[in-house]
Amino acid sequence: MQSLLNKKIVLGISGGIAAYKSAELARLLMQEGASVQVVMTQAAQQFVTPVTMQALTGNLVFTSQWDSSISNNMAHIELSRSADVILIAPASADLMAKLSLGLADDLLTTLCLARDCPLLLAPAMNKQMWEHSATQRSVERLIQDDVTLLGPASGAQACGEIGMGRMLEPIEITELIIAFFQKKSLAGKRVLITAGPTFEEIDPVRGITNRSSGKMGFAIARAAIEAGAQVHLVAGPCNLATPLEVSGKITRTNVISAKEMHAATMSSGACDVFFAVAAVADWGVAKPAKDKIKRQGKQVPKLEFIANPDILLDMAKTVKAKAGKPYPYCVGFAAESTDLAKHAAEKRKRKGIPMIIGNIGPDTFGSDLNQLLVIDESGSKKITKSEKLQLARQLIELVAKKL
Repeated sequence: MQSLLNKKIVLGISGGIAAYKSAELARLLMQEGASVQVVMTQAAQQFVTPVTMQALTGNLVFTSQWDSSISNNMAHIELSRSADVILIAPASADLMAKLSLGLADDLLTTLCLARDCPLLLAPAMNKQMWEHSATQRSVERLIQDDVTLLGPASGAQACGEIGMGRMLEPIEITELIIAFFQKKSLAGKRVLITAGPTFEEIDPVRGITNRSSGKMGFAIARAAIEAGAQVHLVAGPCNLATPLEVSGKITRTNVISAKEMHAATMSSGACDVFFAVAAVADWGVAKPAKDKIKRQGKQVPKLEFIANPDILLDMAKTVKAKAGKPYPYCVGFAAESTDLAKHAAEKRKRKGIPMIIGNIGPDTFGSDLNQLLVIDESGSKKITKSEKLQLARQLIELVAKKL
């Protein structure tokens, strides 16, 4: 799935050691289907050459506002008019100061001033330069002018110091660009999501769990952030990175057991939408052993089980009225081995929720693909098998319409 298919991106590169990352950034953007047109400042050419960027993008690189290769000799107009977005990475302190004041003394700053498309900047500079009051004034003015800043991050810098000012990694910028282009159907909404398995302890080294990878829940978290929501992700034990963490729109709480997930979910605070995606253990061991249970020949230990709290049912009981509609809007998930439609529909009624999603097929656990059955008060419909992120985006749009 190419999330930037047919998007035209002007990639501006200003002077800074982080310019070496721009080559990888251009490659990743093109991998997602974008057409990339590079514009470089004179200082940027001290760090990476136009030849490199032209070889990667397959497009002529522009470096001068006096370039006559464009028929009307107005590169600053033609380049900005054909772009869906202008992305400058790295954006130096000098470039940010110029843009914040409306100064335009080269091709890159001129086309930014003449643009009629969004402008995104990925700052990159020494930590003292970033923290300087002059730079922070530039940031404030740029934000007031509806310029979007991607980063910076904190970390090791080329100068040997550690602190804020490091440019985001190319993959992080690419993911944020993809998110930027998504429909903001959940702007201003708060979304709570449970994802992954739970682990119910038998003894200090053993436990009961399931095959859930967490991928579907994490995909929904990413799609919700892309749609403009603030997300709280309550994750069971799974080896997945926090989606779009650099966006600042996600909080992650890691839990182990069903009881911990229940506590984290119920104490999360008010939300507009709740996705119960986690595969929560229905039962736990009544009295986990304090020490490892030793094997004694063919003797089998006797385990006593107790019912775990029902997270979805308890959340559904908290539903209140807001602007004439119930909130949070609760969406459950059902993984069944037989009679999916029947069991999922029964579960929706039993939990008292407006929508439930059935996982179709036994190969969904751990896979990057899935096929879903959506059941609500109007009936049921299948969503064609595809990548989980693509499915998640479709689910977000369905729920947004319900809101």
